[in-house]
Amino acid sequence: MKQLSEMKFVDIGKDEPAAAQDQIEGWLAQLPEWEVLERDSALQLERAFKFENFAEALGFTNRVGQLAEEKNHHPTLMTEWGKVTVTWWTHSVGGLHRNDFVMAAKTDGLYEEQA
Repeated sequence: MKQLSEMKFVDIGKDEPAAAQDQIEGWLAQLPEWEVLERDSALQLERAFKFENFAEALGFTNRVGQLAEEKNHHPTLMTEWGKVTVTWWTHSVGGLHRNDFVMAAKTDGLYEEQA
């Protein structure tokens, strides 16, 4: 399986299906810090990132926000003192799409750059 960090974000067509369970499991294996949760009948991909203080957490939130704007794919971001929780899912497919896993890998890259 191709590494998520090497995959490109793709435009989603009107009738694009959500990811199949075997795809989700394969991609999730590349993102050991992330977990798949079900909220409001939709699968979502989530990870909490730790920081030394609020300023670092806010800086990370802004970098993830810039990435989201570039791709026009926006996560839920919860910024707290020393912690940012990022949740990716694709509204138009009602759950998870390959793009969510690609964006999670890119989010991990942003975190590693900051460390």
